[in-house]
This record gives sequence, C-alpha cells and structure tokens, in this order.
Amino acid sequence: MEKFIYETKQEMAAASAAAAVRAINKAIEDKGRTNIILATGASQFEMLKNLTEADTVEWTKVTMFHLDEYIDMGAEHPASFRKFLKERFVDKVPGLKAVHFVNGDAGDPEQECRRVGSLIARHPIDAAMVGIGENGHLAFNDPPADFETEEPYLVVELDEKCRKQQLGEGWFETLEQVPRQAISMSIRQIMKSECLIVTVPDERKAEAVKNALEGKVTPMCPASILQQHTNCKIFMDTESASLLSP
Repeated sequence: MEKFIYETKQEMAAASAAAAVRAINKAIEDKGRTNIILATGASQFEMLKNLTEADTVEWTKVTMFHLDEYIDMGAEHPASFRKFLKERFVDKVPGLKAVHFVNGDAGDPEQECRRVGSLIARHPIDAAMVGIGENGHLAFNDPPADFETEEPYLVVELDEKCRKQQLGEGWFETLEQVPRQAISMSIRQIMKSECLIVTVPDERKAEAVKNALEGKVTPMCPASILQQHTNCKIFMDTESASLLSP
C-alpha cells in the first residue's frame, strides 16, 4: 500500500487521476484494451473531472463497470449512481468500448447481481478507482462486511451511518428518503482488481482512514482489507489524513 498526502483536495484529485491514467494506459499498451471500475459520491468529483480531461487515453479501448446502485431507484433520480457516472464521466469521454451499469430498478435484484456478475467475470479488472465511506465501507459493503463470498455482486443492507452520509452529501432531503438496500460489488471482487486507486478527501473521512490504514484488518472496517492488496495507492488531503500516525 502506498500513501500520498496533498495539501489541497485539488492536488489530491489531480494526482489520483494521473495515477488512473497511467494504469489505464499501461493496460492498453500491454493488452490492447482495459477494464476499469469507477466509484461515485462527492469524494470522486474532482478526480473524475481530471480523468475526463486526460487527452492521452484511447477511450474506445476502455470498458467501464461501476460499484453499486440503490435498489428500486431509476436512472434519472438525482441520487442515482448511473446518472452520476453518465453525467460526470460517460458523456464527457469519447466512445467508450462498453459501459456496464448496475440497474438498481431491475425487477429482480438477485437476477441483476447474476447478470452483471457474469459480465465482470469475463472482464478482469485492470484498475479500480474507489473511495472509503465514513463508516469504513468499500462500495456499499457496510460493516460487518462479507470478506468471504466470491459472488461479484450482492444485495446489501445499508447501515444508518452510511445512509446519513448520503444525506449529508446532499443527495436526499431526508434520511427516510435514503434507500435501505443496494446492489454492491463484493469485497473480493474489488480486491481482484490489478490496481486500486483510492481517493479519500475531507475531515469527515479521517477516522475511517485511520482505521482502514492503521487498524487491524476486520469486516468491521471493510476498507481495512486494502492493506492486503499488493498494488494499492491511497490519495488523501491533509484533512482526511489528519489522524494518521506521523
């Protein structure tokens, strides 16, 4: 695990996006194509902006998956992660090879897990650009996370701290509006990515960052599993890194 700390959120985002570009371009150079995972949420705003402005990536050789989506939420809802990625990434880069969204409003969530799981099983991931939640979650794997399942996608229950984070970031007007279930990429599927690029700004993430990077590896802090990945780069600003040991 490599840690990078920057004075400002903007510097952090530029550096993490640059690392993503390097990983994407290396895969294209080595394999002629690349498969990536993108996360959503406020922590990814600036990173995605920088990524879409990169002029050295052959986007027509890039296949994109995403981490999670609320169950029973349409793609036009303001809080939809499909809407987030369409507006902030897909529509801003030319001609992706393929985009595989998780359809949270599919009639059968378990069947949707199988559908997108079978797709990702055929597309080994070269680079996953992810974040860490205030409760230490990875994707929507809230504590205690399932570290054992090999299923690529799961139906998960969202805990109250996770739901309060979504409210606090402004995606919903009331806590009651925040869904209680989602489809999420599993921990083991995320960890299968050849490279992990983790972007974590803001003081509100400081405790989760400390637990994830310096605590024991435990399902009670799902992001602590990152300590076991052999090619993981974590980009922080001084606020999110403020509780780390010197």
